[in-house]
Amino acid sequence: MSDARGLLLTPGAGGGADHRTLVDIETALTDRMPVRRHDFAYRRAGRRAPPRAENVVDELLEDLRKIAAELGMPPAGMFLGGRSFGGRVCSMAVAAGAPAAGLVLLSYPLHPPERPERLRSAHFGQITVPCLFISGTRDPFATPDELREHTSALAGPVTLRFIDGARHDPNTIAARRAVVKHVENWLDGLEG
Repeated sequence: MSDARGLLLTPGAGGGADHRTLVDIETALTDRMPVRRHDFAYRRAGRRAPPRAENVVDELLEDLRKIAAELGMPPAGMFLGGRSFGGRVCSMAVAAGAPAAGLVLLSYPLHPPERPERLRSAHFGQITVPCLFISGTRDPFATPDELREHTSALAGPVTLRFIDGARHDPNTIAARRAVVKHVENWLDGLEG
């Protein structure tokens, strides 16, 4: 992880960069690396509903260059990730060629609830960076078995971690602490 010195976190579709889990991760990693929580343009404009994920990828590519420059590092030195929609957009950006040290994907929305046939994983084979997926065992957007099956298509190393009993949003303090611990442990593993 020698060239990885920052983390860019993006929110879920209906949330903002001030989501509790993203704030918790930033707080925990403050002494370790710069962390930037980042809202997409539709949220900055006051809209709750995002455009199609594909439309946000180009925006993220542009924003990544600016944020990396502000932090004084190359984009390839940053981990990208976020919750749900935000993590999906980051994964699509990396699959499209965005430089990154790895992906931190929280509550990845593998499919809409009760629609497992509408997979959001076609781009997985183009991802070669290390990936951390953290999901609740009761998340209606992806069961643990579904994540195990479909993340096998990723070309890079994959780490799966599950929060027992959690749904799509880890809304308890214990669940959020578990998410933070998984992120810290994964980063430690990459350093080792």
